[in-house]
Amino acid sequence: MRVLNASQMRDADKRAIEDIGIPSLVLMENAGRQTVAAMEAMYTDLPERQVGVLCGRGNNGGDGFVVARTLMQRGVDVSVFLLGRVAEVRGDARTNLEILGRLGVTVVEVSDSQAWELHFSELSDCTLIVDAIFGTGLNAPVSGLIESVIADVNASGIPVVAIDLPSGLSADSAEPIGPSIEAGLTVTLAAPKLPLVLPPGELRAGDIVIADIGIPNDVLESVGGPRVDLLTRASMRDLITPRSPDSHKGDYGRVLVVAGSPGKTGAAHLAAIGALRSGAGLVTVATPASCQAIVAAMAPEYMTEALHETDDGLDPNDVDHVIEIARDVIAIGPGLGQMASTREFIKLLVDRATMPLVIDADGLNAFSGDPDRLMGREGRDVIITPHPGEMGRLVGMSTDEVQSSRLEIARNFAGAHRVYVVLKGHRTLVATPDEKVFINPTGNPGMATGGTGDVLTGMIAAWLAQLLDAEAACKIAVYLHGMAGDLAEADESEISMTAGDVAGHLGDAIMELTARRKVVGPQQD
Repeated sequence: MRVLNASQMRDADKRAIEDIGIPSLVLMENAGRQTVAAMEAMYTDLPERQVGVLCGRGNNGGDGFVVARTLMQRGVDVSVFLLGRVAEVRGDARTNLEILGRLGVTVVEVSDSQAWELHFSELSDCTLIVDAIFGTGLNAPVSGLIESVIADVNASGIPVVAIDLPSGLSADSAEPIGPSIEAGLTVTLAAPKLPLVLPPGELRAGDIVIADIGIPNDVLESVGGPRVDLLTRASMRDLITPRSPDSHKGDYGRVLVVAGSPGKTGAAHLAAIGALRSGAGLVTVATPASCQAIVAAMAPEYMTEALHETDDGLDPNDVDHVIEIARDVIAIGPGLGQMASTREFIKLLVDRATMPLVIDADGLNAFSGDPDRLMGREGRDVIITPHPGEMGRLVGMSTDEVQSSRLEIARNFAGAHRVYVVLKGHRTLVATPDEKVFINPTGNPGMATGGTGDVLTGMIAAWLAQLLDAEAACKIAVYLHGMAGDLAEADESEISMTAGDVAGHLGDAIMELTARRKVVGPQQD
């Protein structure tokens, strides 16, 4: 599902109106009516509520006028406040304002702070507020009257329904550009916007409903500019196809997991289990000789291979042997450690391997200060799966700096190095070498526990071995990983769940995604 910024949304509106021939007044009518439908779904007592509608002078205010009219026609007690002067309202918004007047609805003009102080007590008597002040056009922090309105509404404790965006947010940034409405429900029009699906902006939006206002999907898909998509249940379901009755393990890929070190054998095990639970036909764990017996004892379903060691980690001379035993995909990094010889082993393996690579954890730490060696090339896909700290070490930034620009950093690194970047965390991002970005909506805070990233590494490798499509493998793996986390949280609680719980729920996640069980967790179709 396409996520649009302000200029892209304007372009989609323009194409729908000028190329398709849908009158703008129809789009506004649809926006208002869809907002009311979302309000009715969320507030079953809506007919008993007193609703205050705060309208700006532009099209978002026009949507608010439609909401007010629709609510009034359904018997809801409505008060309408225009933050500006009637004479300043133009176009379709003016048309809907005049319709309200002909229906006998009084619209209160609030043109300055003094008028707001006078009329705020009327709004305070309401039990629900509709925010129709600004939509996607805002590109500077609010000030003056609007800043006072936002502060007072937020302090009132009255639940708020925002139309398109909570006023004060910019459609071009997940970072709030200034004060904004804190909504309990946001009904966004035609397509989601960045601050509704990425932190920290999403924290101000509440529940999200995407309203179909009549803009054809082909129009939304065709607008130019940076490509950002939200992963959806429907699109992910299409990536999983039934297996042929006469298939065998060789049909589903052979994954080599290079992982583990003394004290960190669990990372190797979790990555291997993630691969097995994601359908890989054969999984082998290549691990230091001193760890082989421990890793082998953890599960009978995967094979193990001993790697030679030196006094300073893995023996770099073993790289050719690893490449020789690898088949379809190599996943490297979980728990390998950062000893000097191990780092050299990792770099040589990444340089020489010809098959697709999934690189995580200590596999990425080996390239700190030397990220240009992490390059994809013709015929070989490279997928890196950093958490924000590892990403920061690759690009020479602090974790906080990465977190404040997650989307841009992931996109830029993927494009410059021709790799796929899976930047983990709340709303995990998948960035591709052609600079597309996908946002994953599944998962929960309980997944912030050691080992969940190792499970994901194995999952990505397994799906890559099966689908032979790096972009698809990253998307389905992160979606199912979060979905399994949601199922684990439902069973174990977000405090008690472990990485093993996530791995143990992968089968349930696949069954639910393919509609064989009731869906649990956040889903968008």
